[in-house]
Amino acid sequence: MDFSESVRSAFRRGESDAVVRMSEAEIERARAAGDPAGEVEARYSLARVAIRGGDLRGGEAKAREALEVALRSGDRGLEERPRHVLAAVARMSGDLLRARDLYRESIALNEALGRPKMVNTENHNLAFCELGLGDLDVARKLFAEGREQVFRNGWADLVPYVWVAGAALASAEGDHARAARLTGVAEVAFASLGQVPDPDDAADLAKARAAAIEALGQAAFDGEHARGRLLDPRAEFADDRA
Repeated sequence: MDFSESVRSAFRRGESDAVVRMSEAEIERARAAGDPAGEVEARYSLARVAIRGGDLRGGEAKAREALEVALRSGDRGLEERPRHVLAAVARMSGDLLRARDLYRESIALNEALGRPKMVNTENHNLAFCELGLGDLDVARKLFAEGREQVFRNGWADLVPYVWVAGAALASAEGDHARAARLTGVAEVAFASLGQVPDPDDAADLAKARAAAIEALGQAAFDGEHARGRLLDPRAEFADDRA
């Protein structure tokens, strides 16, 4: 397993300290070897750890460092990860209009690079911006298209995010019982992969959970949430059987 695979796996498992150690060592190695790809990956990883720890400003700074290395290299493919993080920082900071523009730029870049899976991921993130801006119709359409692609293409690592999206949309629509169930489905989906959600999706899941508890009360939430945890997240329409 190369550095990129190792560090991303560690991040998905929530092993932030390991990610920092690996990334700092990789930066030294990559700079000495003149390997911009390794340096970009390492700086991107440090940015993600900072964001997970709540340091959005620090995460943005590290992502900009990664982007500078990518731009100097002349390899557009290396720009993708830092640009993804910068869009996520804008979204988590509440600057949804800027985040929407950055995600659209990222989608165009990934389309040019021929990376359909990342196009799907950024459309997922764009949908959250639209949701936050109050355009539920656009968000609903983007989420539905993303879900269909995830299951059609067998992108197992993206399955948990389908249910994060479902919980957030249900919450925005005022269906808090369904939101409670889908938080349960999402949690099972992450656990089945031995992963934790990315910081922005973790925040959206927590928001849906808090709104559901407030609307339903803790006992009713717990009941619906437990029902969701019994569903199979690998079934495309698991929520329809809730």
